[in-house]
Amino acid sequence: MTDVDVMVEMPKPKVTERPARDLNGWPVLGLSFVLVVVAVVLFIVGISQENLALIIVAAVLFVAGVILAAGLTAVAPGRARVLQILGRYAGTIRTDGLRWVNPISVRHPVSTRIRNHETAVAKVNDADGNPIEIAAVVVWQVEDTAQAMFEVDDFVEFVAIQTETAVRHIANSYPYDVHTDEGGLSLRDSTDEITETLSTEIGVRVQAAGVHVIESRITHLAYAPEIAHAMLRRQQAGAIVAARQRIVEGAVGMVELALDRLSDHNVVELDEERKATMVSNLLVVLCGDRDAQPVVNAGSLYQ
Repeated sequence: MTDVDVMVEMPKPKVTERPARDLNGWPVLGLSFVLVVVAVVLFIVGISQENLALIIVAAVLFVAGVILAAGLTAVAPGRARVLQILGRYAGTIRTDGLRWVNPISVRHPVSTRIRNHETAVAKVNDADGNPIEIAAVVVWQVEDTAQAMFEVDDFVEFVAIQTETAVRHIANSYPYDVHTDEGGLSLRDSTDEITETLSTEIGVRVQAAGVHVIESRITHLAYAPEIAHAMLRRQQAGAIVAARQRIVEGAVGMVELALDRLSDHNVVELDEERKATMVSNLLVVLCGDRDAQPVVNAGSLYQ
């Protein structure tokens, strides 16, 4: 579970996707073609023979052929057709190819392909109140075509707005960086956890539009220009302190090792004052920024 609860409640959908009643369109196309051809032949014969009955039959067959042809619709791969009859939802066609449906139905095309949406770089405040710049990309796909068509005005624009809202909320909920020993999640260091939280929140927000979020990633993250220089100095100071700490720890270990070796091998006996002087000199040499200049002592240690 993430540290930030997604407090978003979307209304329950009034319309959900269901399969439409459709037929293979090729036999219907052949039948429509035959009716039109027969109607033309009968019309020509009726005109030549001045037979009103043949002319009426030809007209009926021609109208029937045109009505059948009006129900033909082509469905491309990765696209669906949402049917609407007299204002009511009548189902969705997902089978690609030539299909035949009720001729009086209105067929709205809806893409079911995977899409990307990248938000613009937004300037927001993180959890510590620092202004930052953030942008993200979300990979999404229409899962319920009926909800996408009838539950929202424009599902593409809806996804864009809800994604930007979620990105801003995530940026407000976490600090850019953690500067204490207590740890915790941060936008810069906890990439996997943050993106998981972002995907979850976007998914909840766009669920009303029948959209499924596949993945989301933060593509841009930086301090705002007005504080970038100050934050860079802060990071540099932290790095210098950490490096100094490592150097001091190593220097202390080397001094301990040197004193132990001198004592074990009886090289020289040093009182506490001379040990302190030796420790001081070694720490200066090991921890200094510049190379130490050697000084040769030709006399006694006590001079």
